[in-house]
Amino acid sequence: MTTITAQAKSAGKDHFDPVRFLQQVVAIDSCDPPGGELEVAQLVHRELLGLGIESELDEFLPGRANVLGRIRGTGEKPALVLSSHMDTVPVGTVPWQRMPFSGEIENGRLYGRGATDMKSALAAMIAAAGRLATAADNRLKGDVILAFTAGESANLLGARRFAERGLKKEIGAFLCGEPSDLDVVIVEKAALWLRATATGRLGHVSGEAGVNAIELIHSFLSRLYDMKLAFPAHPLLDEPTIRVGRIQGGSAVNLTPDHCAVDIDIRLPPVADHAAVVGQVRELAQEGVSIGILDFKPAVESQPEDEFVKLCVDTCSRHLMRAPEIKGVSYFSDGTVLLEGLSVPFAIIGPGSLGLSGQPDESVSVDNVLKAVNIYEDVARAWLSRGTL
Repeated sequence: MTTITAQAKSAGKDHFDPVRFLQQVVAIDSCDPPGGELEVAQLVHRELLGLGIESELDEFLPGRANVLGRIRGTGEKPALVLSSHMDTVPVGTVPWQRMPFSGEIENGRLYGRGATDMKSALAAMIAAAGRLATAADNRLKGDVILAFTAGESANLLGARRFAERGLKKEIGAFLCGEPSDLDVVIVEKAALWLRATATGRLGHVSGEAGVNAIELIHSFLSRLYDMKLAFPAHPLLDEPTIRVGRIQGGSAVNLTPDHCAVDIDIRLPPVADHAAVVGQVRELAQEGVSIGILDFKPAVESQPEDEFVKLCVDTCSRHLMRAPEIKGVSYFSDGTVLLEGLSVPFAIIGPGSLGLSGQPDESVSVDNVLKAVNIYEDVARAWLSRGTL
């Protein structure tokens, strides 16, 4: 593992072009799996230092790295964290009309894997931080921390690494750049990942038929999809969902499979008791099928009347010339790890488009990227210039 901590050696560059930088990082393949965010992290680290911002690059696994940037305030308030991840989901097998790592711009949109989710927010946050670091009237009462992670898209590796190193103790407010169309997201669902494993008995069509593990899983899934998850309706979230994301079983077409495993993604509202849901699923599992927990990512939620949320809404209104929607989302963010057990303000504002994550020809509005720079800067300046809340 390699950790590089460096103080900025200059007062910062005169200009940082977030769109040009976004093209550069979109051109770098950091799909997870397998990951490999190190090249992005190295570029981010250099840019932060060039902007006069303290930066630490932490390669905590081979090719997997976080970057922690910091603009120091007076210490009168706890830090505001600006959160973005540097990995992307895979390109997929559906053909793209454009090269997935081109970063080309057409009709006001920049194309490439990660353009929406969420290298656009990464670029905008760096640009905003550069302005804050070089402002002559910088009177921030707390630090601005740039928490840029590896491995968010699946297992939140980078966020867990930050938590291990004590970042949670510093968080006073948390602004995440996941896709939101520059609306304000204040609640994200919990994600419960389970694995159902069926154990059968090997057989062959010419003799003993055996016990078909795939058929055991098929029977179990039929019951699972009929399972009711009854929770009070949430004003900003749709219903809980149950989806199969991966299945593996069998060794040859002419052999009865003796093993089959299926990975299940269940998204739940904040009020849900995930242990009770696991119990429901286990009650459905017939003989030969066992249920294991792969991961649980708690929900994160703020209230519309929260002062930080109000500030985010007011700031977006000013820059968008419209009232932003207050939304809930089904995706998870690094906040599920970094905010677990904390009671601090939280919001998501991102230039990316909801629904484009993981899609072919993923793209982002260039205008949204530039507006996000202004929004992040103004939220940080306003929040950290206030008295202690």
